[in-house]
Amino acid sequence: MYGSRRGGGFYQGGGGRRGYEGEGGRRGGGGRGGMKRPPPGLKGKDIGLWYARQNRERHEREEKSGKNLPSISMNANQVQNVGRTLNSLDGGAGPGQSQPSYGDDPLGQEWDQRLSSIKKLHFDDDDTGAGSSRDVKHEIDVFADPDGWIQDNAQKRKKMSGKEQQRGDALTEQLNNIEESDFKRAYLANVFGNQLRDKGGLEAMKKNTLGLHRRTDLDNRLYEDLVDQQNNQMYQRMLEVRKKLPSYKMRDEIVDTIRNNQVVVLSGETGCGKTTQVAQFLLEDAVASGEGSTCRIVCTQPRRISAISVAQRVAEERGEKLGRSVGYQIRLEAILPRVEGSILYCTTGIVLQWLQGDPLLSQVSHLVLDEIHERDMVSDFLICIAKDLIKVRSDLKVVLMSATLNAEQFSEYFGGCPMLHIPGFTYPVKEYYLEDVLEITRFMFENDKHTPIWKRRENKKTKEFEEMITPYLRNLEREQQYSNLTIQELYKKNSEELNLELILELLRHISRLPMGAVLVFLPGWDNISKLHNMIKDDTMLSSRNHLVIPLHSMMPTVSQREVFDPPPKGVRKIILATNIAETSITIDDIVYVIDGGRIKMKNYDKEANLVTLLPEWVTLANARQRRGRAGRVQEGVCYHLYTRARERLLDDYPLPEIQRTRLEEIILHIKILKLGSVRPFLSKIMMPPDSSVVEISLQMLQAINALDREENLTPLGFHLARLPMDPLTGRMLLMGAIFSCISPVLTVAASLSFKDPFVVPLGKERQVDEIKRRLGKGMQSDHLLLVKVFEGWEQACKYRDERNYCWDNFLSSSILSQLKNMRRQFMGLLYDHEFVNTRDPNGAEVNRNSENIALVRAIITAGLYPNVARIMPRGGKPKPNKPLKIRTAQERSVTLHPKSVNEQERDFDYPWLMYREKIKSSKVFIHDSSMVPNYPLLFFGEKLNYDPTEGVINVDGFVRVRSSRHVAQLVQNLRNELDQLLEYKISHPGITRWDRNSKEGMLLHTIVDLISSERGTSQDSCYYDSDDQDDDGC
Repeated sequence: MYGSRRGGGFYQGGGGRRGYEGEGGRRGGGGRGGMKRPPPGLKGKDIGLWYARQNRERHEREEKSGKNLPSISMNANQVQNVGRTLNSLDGGAGPGQSQPSYGDDPLGQEWDQRLSSIKKLHFDDDDTGAGSSRDVKHEIDVFADPDGWIQDNAQKRKKMSGKEQQRGDALTEQLNNIEESDFKRAYLANVFGNQLRDKGGLEAMKKNTLGLHRRTDLDNRLYEDLVDQQNNQMYQRMLEVRKKLPSYKMRDEIVDTIRNNQVVVLSGETGCGKTTQVAQFLLEDAVASGEGSTCRIVCTQPRRISAISVAQRVAEERGEKLGRSVGYQIRLEAILPRVEGSILYCTTGIVLQWLQGDPLLSQVSHLVLDEIHERDMVSDFLICIAKDLIKVRSDLKVVLMSATLNAEQFSEYFGGCPMLHIPGFTYPVKEYYLEDVLEITRFMFENDKHTPIWKRRENKKTKEFEEMITPYLRNLEREQQYSNLTIQELYKKNSEELNLELILELLRHISRLPMGAVLVFLPGWDNISKLHNMIKDDTMLSSRNHLVIPLHSMMPTVSQREVFDPPPKGVRKIILATNIAETSITIDDIVYVIDGGRIKMKNYDKEANLVTLLPEWVTLANARQRRGRAGRVQEGVCYHLYTRARERLLDDYPLPEIQRTRLEEIILHIKILKLGSVRPFLSKIMMPPDSSVVEISLQMLQAINALDREENLTPLGFHLARLPMDPLTGRMLLMGAIFSCISPVLTVAASLSFKDPFVVPLGKERQVDEIKRRLGKGMQSDHLLLVKVFEGWEQACKYRDERNYCWDNFLSSSILSQLKNMRRQFMGLLYDHEFVNTRDPNGAEVNRNSENIALVRAIITAGLYPNVARIMPRGGKPKPNKPLKIRTAQERSVTLHPKSVNEQERDFDYPWLMYREKIKSSKVFIHDSSMVPNYPLLFFGEKLNYDPTEGVINVDGFVRVRSSRHVAQLVQNLRNELDQLLEYKISHPGITRWDRNSKEGMLLHTIVDLISSERGTSQDSCYYDSDDQDDDGC
């Protein structure tokens, strides 16, 4: 349960440790701090490196010996209390007390009886037993057994292979431990549904699915409404605007192509009108043809704001309010249209939710997948599902819409389906490249001799420059199109790096050109902040004639609205943006675009098992989108800060998200949607993920006990797959419910699933950091800071002071409101799944332990494990400017992210930090960290092994804690009992019983008491990086 692996004796030795092998050498006498002197012949830096290596080896020897490990102990009262609890759990109930029990299997049935009862209860079409609910009946409809796939056990086992029999035996064992319940019925439907899908069960679903039915009376009513609507003045006025769009000129061709083909790919540049018009064309054609009752169009959007704004625009064009023929649905918010004869704009995730209850999307006539060129993971996943659906739903129309000219790839995926291209209307855009920009500005880069030697050493980048760029430059020399100064600068290898000084010089040049807004594309927030400060300090650009606006997801929404507003007369708007401005938004008054040529993309390094966020070259698709931002209102100019030679080396398109990320959430989607085995399904995606990443993700889900060895969802995995969040956050939420501290855990889960409520106005970074440190003082936890901030906001709302509260603390009221809604949604799901008995996040019974901060830290540990880092012990007194030495199981050195409240902490109570994720950019940073004690790792980590010779409890080879043999045995016994209880609670959801007369109450009270009473050891150990060897002791 929760990553623990049973079996094997407790006293088995310490086990292997990851990433701590020594590098040879012994400590000797003399020298600094007792070290021997360096060997003769070493000079300068080599001497320092030798001492650093000796120091590191000494620390590793001490680490291996357990000398610097944290420790646990119990006083006499704790030992007595734990012993009394364990004795009671083993059968020592007092006189007059019933024997405590987690619950027994009341059925006692063998596999034959259980399978037949499963068939009778859940797979017979005629079953109308009183025990079935509406939800269960829906599962019966979808997963009936029309061909007798589920057979009596005696017949089935004869046909089973050895492997299948083993799988049946494993499933039998699991089923024997689950009592009959609604949960069990739903869980079984999922397990057998996946097995049925593997055997080609999609056709079986069709026989039990109700689709859209033709209703003549409704067809006539919808037709009359359309005629009245088209005579409406507002409709007529908007129709004149619509007719000017390029897409409207192709209306008949678009409608005919979709009517005559099941799948069609539409491409068109931003602004051609495809998103707002195509769905309207299809609806009006269906209603005019007397088929309105069978027309229900669903158009997916990758972002919430797009779904809302597009729906509002389409309703306006139709001269009506949202909720009639047009609506939208996003997470926690919806204005739904009528069912028949309608258009619904929704986020892609909403369709995945529908698929859980309606695997064939039987109530959808047209599925329009928009913005597919972005290749986000969920869209690629849905495209793959749609390809399967059209095989059994010949009446379903699928329209794929892309903003770029990569339609061929999608067409080939769907067997060569028709393609249509809608031309955009933009004014001509003049393009300049780096060679042109240098010629214009006469800019000079820093000489290579000033570049550090390590940057000038031969590497892949310099080799590529010599082989691909240098020949182009020689050709420019021969053609003499550019000055010698420009050629000389282009030969410098650092000319290919992002240079903010060059951008500043180019902005000075543009300031002398005719008026028009400037859009500058930069990789990230640090570049935006630096360039903003440079512009502010520049005498030419800092005048009242320039308005500089940053555009980044970290900025407040209110500040971002300035981007769309026209500036005062005589003022030039300069927008500093990331790639968010490529496709997500349209700014009409842009005339000049500066393409920095770089983009930050999240990637997954499978070798290091690490997420990376590093600047990389844009693709040709990115460059086209950036160029297209200019020239929307007049002729435009685009400056690319890379050479034409570099452009030839750019990739055509970015890698799809599914090829550069971990896959745990998608795998859970596959299983909860009953799509069968993971590997075969993922192999059908248009550009499948790397098979090794699939294996890593499967192993992770098995490690946290979400999948079994046969890739079936476990009871825990079944719960996690039904929660709209990543599996680790979902596990945290379930544990918060079981331990009755749900309110703070809801806040943490909502923030991790959405975003941090802090906003960072440009130039206010230090003030925001100071506010965080003030609010989080003494917490040593980014997660607990979020809890405090949210609780403070709720209090401010009670006194109608939320506006001042948010203003004073740099908080977004809209994000906090969304977190509140998400808390309510998550609580509703826990109530539906029967883990709590109320929908109120602040209910007393489900929050009896919410004030216990030590327990909340433990629940954070239970959720985020195995994401644990250790602050390494160092000698000497704490130094404020010395960075901490922090390790993970894989990395020798990681760094707390500067946004963390822990970043400036130097005196931690415990050496353990739980973190949400680690990302490699300039360094390997850990994000959203919380200091946690020892006991949570012992109770919620992997299996425990005790090495009596070292006196160390080994959790996973990385987490190691000193303990006496007796205390270790008590902890192990408690852990065994907790594992059994949690396993039972997950498969038998229900409110936790906290009375000490119940078995679970007795056990949980004992564990909570231990967690709450542990005291920190910061006075015994110093945790900071002191590689300068001034070890003075703690």
